[in-house]
Amino acid sequence: MATGQLFSKTTQALFYNYKQLPIQRMLDFDFLCGRETPSVAGIINPGSEGFQKLFFGQEEIAIPVHSTVEAACAAHPTADVFINFASFRSAAASSMSALKQPTIRVVAIIAEGVPESDTKQLIGFAKANNKVVIGPATVGGIQAGAFKIGDTAGTIDNIIQCKLLQAWICGIRLKSGGMSNELYNTIARVTDGVYEGIAIGGDVFPGSTLSDHVLRFNNIPQVKMIVVLGELGGRDEYSLVEALKQGKINKPVVAWVSGTCATLFKSEVQFGHAGAKSGGEMESAQAKNQALRDAGAVVPTSYEAFEGAIKAAFENLVSEGKTTPVKEITPPNIPEDLNTAIKSGKVRAPTHIISTISDDRGEEPCYGGVPMSSIVEQGLCVGDVISLLWFKRSLPRYCTRFIEICVLLCADHGPCVSGAHNSIVTARAGKDLVSCLVSGLLTIGPRFGGAVDDAARYFKDAYDRGLTPYEFVESMKKKGIRVPGIGHRIKRGDNRDKRVEILQLYARDNFPSVKYMEYAVQVETYTLSKANNLVLNVDGAIGTLFLDLLAGSGMFTKPEIDEIVEIGYLNGLFVLARSIGLIGHTFDQKRLKQPLYRHPWEDVLYTK
Repeated sequence: MATGQLFSKTTQALFYNYKQLPIQRMLDFDFLCGRETPSVAGIINPGSEGFQKLFFGQEEIAIPVHSTVEAACAAHPTADVFINFASFRSAAASSMSALKQPTIRVVAIIAEGVPESDTKQLIGFAKANNKVVIGPATVGGIQAGAFKIGDTAGTIDNIIQCKLLQAWICGIRLKSGGMSNELYNTIARVTDGVYEGIAIGGDVFPGSTLSDHVLRFNNIPQVKMIVVLGELGGRDEYSLVEALKQGKINKPVVAWVSGTCATLFKSEVQFGHAGAKSGGEMESAQAKNQALRDAGAVVPTSYEAFEGAIKAAFENLVSEGKTTPVKEITPPNIPEDLNTAIKSGKVRAPTHIISTISDDRGEEPCYGGVPMSSIVEQGLCVGDVISLLWFKRSLPRYCTRFIEICVLLCADHGPCVSGAHNSIVTARAGKDLVSCLVSGLLTIGPRFGGAVDDAARYFKDAYDRGLTPYEFVESMKKKGIRVPGIGHRIKRGDNRDKRVEILQLYARDNFPSVKYMEYAVQVETYTLSKANNLVLNVDGAIGTLFLDLLAGSGMFTKPEIDEIVEIGYLNGLFVLARSIGLIGHTFDQKRLKQPLYRHPWEDVLYTK
């Protein structure tokens, strides 16, 4: 066990099991104390590596994250405190790993309920290697004006009120983390303040004892008086009694053991901590208080009188000239977090993204204002979800069914088209699913599947301007532009694309109007007179029928229809649909364990 001061203004720690709030509180305390370097040197998060962004005053800093205790200790050899926020299930193993590192001097275990057998092993190893264990079941400790563990002393406002930003004269030893804040506040009211405070933890077997820390305080010149708050249960306080009787402590000790009310109960009572249970007369609060009083400690008659006893002891030190009141420093301001300032109405901050289609802030996500549970309960389908997320409204069922038919018909067109071919080649190269999908999607454009928007745009313009099929086709020819949606590499006038026929049949049976589609059919009649392969293809069918859907539904204005075509909604439908097939081809090749593809040289024309 250490015999003097545990922490200083240069102490650095490794923090196990990342928790944003306690780490940020440590860094805020560092800043207010005027530390030059953050007290958290590194974070250990099993299975993770990288950095975590936090604030050191106004400055945003990146604290390294390591996956193992050993890696963190090797990377930060000057960090000698290990703050363990692991659960009670893994706290013992990770703490032992830290104690075995030569660079670690102090281990603080926050978890409550660590198995007693494991705690005993940690205590034995720490004593044999002259190391300190604080806890289990502790909030930690604090060196005023220098270093604090995790959530010790609570919020920054409480720390300032308790005068913990500079070192004073009192050494505090107690079990309870909750009572530590009360005691810091009490001492700040009636003395200069705290020099160091340690909460040893409330489990039956604490890693370090009351007398361990009191004897250590006795060896610190800056500590002029010692305040002890114990509790019923166990016999830890008697080690302090013996130290006082043997003259090992030469500084004033003001002590109180809580739990005197236990005698009012007919049966044994458990108070909060696992160790706060009287197992006999000697473990009662009354017996301990009397033993401490007999040994020379200042022990009041009740907790209510504890503050007065502390005040009297401090005033005696001042009157004897053993301490001089010190002027309290004025701390710098901690910049307020943006989120906190916004909630309190202190600042306005512009948002970085605008979203009008979905909202995930409530109990469940909403698509276009419709809760997800409602979508499921109403039996809505993919077409309805596309309607909400793409068009921001609930389209009639005949419209959403048409969207679904488009997806069904365009999902795949065999392995020979360029998109599928690319995905197949990429899959056979051993690439992952996303790479295979993207390689196929990148082929979509004006020559493959990407003509839906252009078809809608040109056909709409021609129809709205009243051009005859002849005038439309010939005007496009003069501009050197092929009519989008017309023409196919395989299909002919006598061998129409079955997908086009299905779409046209559905629209004629369900749409209020198919004026754009009928216009496309008239254009097809004219183009077929020129060449037998200039048929209306699936791009042209979807493009013109979508115009009929938008116009005929009565739910879109003309500017909205123009915007939908311009943005690229209709090509999005082909991209969505074809992704299904590209994923299928990827899985197919991987399932068949096909080797790396190499194009046969017989299929290449080599020429000069």
